[in-house]
Amino acid sequence: MKRDKAYLIGVDIGTQGTKAAVFDEGMRMLGTGFRPSNLISPEPGVVWQEPLEMLEECCQAIREAVEQSGIDPTLVAAVGLDGQMAGIMGIDRDGEASTCYDSWLDMRCRPQMEHMNRTAGKRIIELSGGPATFVHGPKILWWKENHPEAYRNTARFVLPHAYIVGRLCGLDAQQAYFDYTHLHFSCLADNANKAWSQELLDTFGVDRDKMPRIVSPFEVVGHLQPAFAQRCGLPAGIPMVAGCGDTAASTFGSGMFEAGMMLDIAGTASVLCSVVDRYVPDTRYETMAMMRSPVDGLFLPLAYINGGGMCIRWFRNTLTGEPMADYDTLQAEAARLPCGSEGLIFIPHFSGRVLPNDPYLKGSYLGLDFKHTRGHLYRAVLEGIAYEYSYYRSVLKQLHPAMAFDRLLSVGGGANSALFSQIKADVLGVEVSTLQLGETALIGSAVIAGMGTGVLSDYAGPIRQAIQPGDTFRRDAAAHDRYAPYVEAYLTAMDTLSGLYRRLPALGKA
Repeated sequence: MKRDKAYLIGVDIGTQGTKAAVFDEGMRMLGTGFRPSNLISPEPGVVWQEPLEMLEECCQAIREAVEQSGIDPTLVAAVGLDGQMAGIMGIDRDGEASTCYDSWLDMRCRPQMEHMNRTAGKRIIELSGGPATFVHGPKILWWKENHPEAYRNTARFVLPHAYIVGRLCGLDAQQAYFDYTHLHFSCLADNANKAWSQELLDTFGVDRDKMPRIVSPFEVVGHLQPAFAQRCGLPAGIPMVAGCGDTAASTFGSGMFEAGMMLDIAGTASVLCSVVDRYVPDTRYETMAMMRSPVDGLFLPLAYINGGGMCIRWFRNTLTGEPMADYDTLQAEAARLPCGSEGLIFIPHFSGRVLPNDPYLKGSYLGLDFKHTRGHLYRAVLEGIAYEYSYYRSVLKQLHPAMAFDRLLSVGGGANSALFSQIKADVLGVEVSTLQLGETALIGSAVIAGMGTGVLSDYAGPIRQAIQPGDTFRRDAAAHDRYAPYVEAYLTAMDTLSGLYRRLPALGKA
């Protein structure tokens, strides 16, 4: 029976922290909560999180959002979670964590990644939709080879949001799930058919029983249990949907429903994705991973810089002195400079290039001169990310020649920078638009929860109502022409630097 008034909660388990928000049926945000993540990184290339900490952060964020909203908690109709996509963790038979959360930023599985690519690289892309990088398949093999006892004790490998939903709902391993928006990162799936690939499982010796059932993000998978309900400030029994990946939630919550649209998720990772209505695995360029949209039948080809947004924060925190400069000051300094930062090029791949995969590449400044100032260095970081995006778009146009890919919607923290948006418009030669409300993952997860439980009868209307347009940045044709040789030089520089780092093991180490 439909209630006279119902509220929805969306939760986004991101890299830097967990956010929660309460929405009414008109998708007005009524209250929010946030808890920072504890990323454990004892040495470069090693990053994990403790699952119990992630669970507690989720409960606290939900409680804060509910309290701030001032609503009657008994009127919450459903909860939806999304989470980090390329990392993986294990659970035992009871649904408890059997491993830590092996973050998408962790690079220890490089040998397993290289083994998978040597053995069946093209076939992995053809079947799963994405190449073997620092994602699920190599990470699972890393656990099997380096921690065999933990591997044996793992009943299922799951995504972090699925682990948390499982705990909140009291699910065991038999009830564990893997939503289909993550299949392109698995290296073990038949993405086109939403199934596990027995061929790939056999090729790499992964036990089929350790892979959970594949579900739709909209499926109701359980109900909030009393012990956790109290910690979340909610009544027990609230239905919870399977949810999806954070990037998938952001695209869904941004209204990415039309083929040919492009989306820039300018967050911790810099993600460029688009919308197509056919499964076209990128076996030629090995660049675009075929993520499924929560909307069954649509695909979201994507590529990303592993920590692109982190490069911007690194620059501010590390190279701007004490006290560190604020972003407004840095933008003002950079905005006065010409396209191309007067011959300065920045390579943003501090953790290796993900797509196309090159784990040996590192971050770099090229062309430094005595004339270069702090503003030059900052602008070059923004331009380097845009140069990478330009390559991604060129691949999209090769794979889908009938589509123009001439509109780019930008969300996330980076979308707040007018300079960054204009640089992207000029480098890519497209129109860039922003949204007034940037929490698109939270909107997406809340709408998925509402659709899965029948609170909402339509997803497009509420999402379009929630996302009010922001600013629009049109390309400057002259600036686009000036940037063209810089894009070419950027791509040439990466090829050269990769060979250098391969020859210098001390520098090439993660």
